[in-house]
Amino acid sequence: MRRIEKPAHTGGLGHQLLLVWAKHEGLILVGLAALALIFPMIFSHPYIMNIAVLAVIYAILTVSLNLLTGCLGIASIGHAAFMALGAYTAALLVLRLGCGFLTAFVAAIGVTAVFGLILAIPTLRLNSRYLTIVTLAFSELVRIVLTNWTSLTRGPLGLPAIPSISIFGVPLDSGIPNYYFGLILLAATIIVVHNIMNSGVGRAVTAIKNDPVAAETMGIKVHWYKLLIFAVSSVFAGLAGAFYAFYIGFIDPSGFSFDTSVQILSMAIMGGLGNTYGSVLSAIVLTALPEVLRPLLSLRQVLYGAL
Repeated sequence: MRRIEKPAHTGGLGHQLLLVWAKHEGLILVGLAALALIFPMIFSHPYIMNIAVLAVIYAILTVSLNLLTGCLGIASIGHAAFMALGAYTAALLVLRLGCGFLTAFVAAIGVTAVFGLILAIPTLRLNSRYLTIVTLAFSELVRIVLTNWTSLTRGPLGLPAIPSISIFGVPLDSGIPNYYFGLILLAATIIVVHNIMNSGVGRAVTAIKNDPVAAETMGIKVHWYKLLIFAVSSVFAGLAGAFYAFYIGFIDPSGFSFDTSVQILSMAIMGGLGNTYGSVLSAIVLTALPEVLRPLLSLRQVLYGAL
């Protein structure tokens, strides 16, 4: 009997890395979490910590968009609109009404959930390509309203002097405490998304992504699940926007443009659609990369785009 030889080639470097990740995923995740916790002890420079906080904010945005685009299959290029709604809601409540940051966060979550449902209810039955265009139009509409409603938002002048987050009377007025606060928000986002996708809801969402007609035939309430995921995705984008406003201390409409939505979508795609941990890694890399390439001046954007 002829002996069948196993092929010597078992895949490239990427394949081998995936095998290692699959085999030791738990250990790797624990190691990465430990690294994230001790990061400020190794790199405590304010400039580096500022990049780290922004990376955490974009990681929250990317994970939330990945739930909608990667897990459900609805491509959205209007995520910056929900970030803006969360940021302006929180900032206006604190500046105009003197509310505490906790109240502002809750209000930002509520407002973005409502607007997410207002956008989703009449549009989620559209073809995915048309729905993508609707999310773009919604993003531009929000930006235009924020720019022209000067009596409320100060328009292009923006909202300055937004106070930092204060916990038990102690303000988070530097990069390190804001970094740890952001990690808590990111961990909450990952846990919620992970629990959703590993539950009956997640199985229904996967079925809808693969074949919505077959899913509806099997009795899955396709429209209801789409509304739920759209609302959850919008809520975490608003949460990230509120944190962004408190951390930066100044917001204006130009910070929530179409380019911001494309950047978040690029992070989700680069990390792997449907891959939560890939979204986090991609957000970190694409947030830090422009700063790493800054000495290259004009070539920086070319290399960033190529990568």
